[in-house]
Amino acid sequence: MITNITARHCEISDELRERAATVLGRFSPLVNRAVEGAVVFDVAAGMSTAEIRLTGGGVAFVATGEEKDHRTALDRAEDKIRRQLDKTVQMRRGRSAKGAA
Repeated sequence: MITNITARHCEISDELRERAATVLGRFSPLVNRAVEGAVVFDVAAGMSTAEIRLTGGGVAFVATGEEKDHRTALDRAEDKIRRQLDKTVQMRRGRSAKGAA
């Protein structure tokens, strides 16, 4: 999976870049044929934002977290995208189970 970590209008630490890469690594097994994962950090109106984008299998998942610091914003975005991926995984399992019966 291609991984991009970008900071717009701000500087981020190497530790935060590593954390973002770890977060993307956790999600790659959940995405069917994961192609690209991106995390974009930004600052607007005094609030830090983190956006996670995952693409694979013809589907794109996007989640944004907004908080006073980038690490917490990344955690919020991680929670949001995890919910999206869990729903997709459950739907795939539900379809296969119905077809098998």
